[in-house]
Amino acid sequence: MDIREYISLCRVKKGNISEAELARRTGQTPQNMNNKYKRNTFKVAELEKVADALGADLKIEFIDRETGEPII
Repeated sequence: MDIREYISLCRVKKGNISEAELARRTGQTPQNMNNKYKRNTFKVAELEKVADALGADLKIEFIDRETGEPII
């Protein structure tokens, strides 16, 4: 699953928030948000805004493939 699919799934789980509404909540135009979806080019700062707009926290981890544990 790529990031755009994940964001779409989260939008559905948080009450079927439209792409345009998510764009509004993150301070972007719907066109700009749509372009990010098409190119799948979200920066970490943008993902933080998306998480905030969804009432969530962003958590990015590297997981060790051998142990399955986060690398800290």
